[in-house]
Amino acid sequence: MMKSFLNVQDLGDLKQALAEAQEIKSDRYKYVELGKNKTALLVFFNNSLRTRLSTQKAALNLGMNVIVLDVNAGAWKLETERGVIMDGDKSEHLLEAIPVMACYCDMIGIRSFAGLTDREYDYAETVYNQFVKYSGKPVFAMETATVHPLQAFADLITIEENWKNSQLSTLNSQLRPKVVLTWAPHPKSLPQAVPNSFAEWMNAADVDFVITHPEGYELDPKFVGDARVEYDQKKAFEGADFIYAKNWSCPGVTRPADYGKILHDYHMMTNWTVDAEHMSWTNNAKFMHCLPVRRNMIVTDDVIEAPTSLVIPEAANREISATVVLKRILQSL
Repeated sequence: MMKSFLNVQDLGDLKQALAEAQEIKSDRYKYVELGKNKTALLVFFNNSLRTRLSTQKAALNLGMNVIVLDVNAGAWKLETERGVIMDGDKSEHLLEAIPVMACYCDMIGIRSFAGLTDREYDYAETVYNQFVKYSGKPVFAMETATVHPLQAFADLITIEENWKNSQLSTLNSQLRPKVVLTWAPHPKSLPQAVPNSFAEWMNAADVDFVITHPEGYELDPKFVGDARVEYDQKKAFEGADFIYAKNWSCPGVTRPADYGKILHDYHMMTNWTVDAEHMSWTNNAKFMHCLPVRRNMIVTDDVIEAPTSLVIPEAANREISATVVLKRILQSL
């Protein structure tokens, strides 16, 4: 029974979940009657392309009605903190808005990014947990301040599919694929949600997992888990089967005052950009990224356009991961 979805533990047995994903992929409408007369409310505090489209498609696959609320386009501006004197431009408090939203749906998806100014507030998942506490409905994460589990689940589905296919034609394949999460430069300060979830899910999966980044960008230990952290990017890439590139700002683990900051001028960090030379250090690795991606910052054109790039299959699998999650929530109602 799954009443909420935030972390990999909420999904239960990963092998069973992956098998369920393949079942759904072979017949996306197998459970179309499950969501009849049920409504999913998708609440977006931040921009979205893949998450909005894939989650809405997943709900439709299951026969559900879908309401999409873009908080920043047409809704009242929402206050999220208690004790605030609301004499500014925010007309409604989240504590009233949440139970009102819950009146019109059977489950709620939340997309609310980190503010990157208050680490304690962000890592407490304040906004997400308010929906859990005050809605009385199942709540699932469509990327929160610290995690993006629908993306990580889709990433795992993609790795599983491609690893099985590669093993059929590789004589000296390892028992487990080597998966590397690499930091890459970016001109703006980005949250840690995607790398946090990717790390969490890879640690739960049957892979050899390595994280590489410059010093100062250490992810929270609860997400790093038992993964090997290698500060030498070339060493990390050696023998890799999958390269997952992603930028993130300082998580503030070793430098709390630097939380959310870019520690280096990105012009000075282009040696971390994934290019053909970087990929040559690997075991003919597949390239992965959650998208959207800054070309020739995170990855060069030739790498993302190569036959070894999995960015489009990853995006396609977002529909599958969301369908599995919504199906399980429906079965728990």
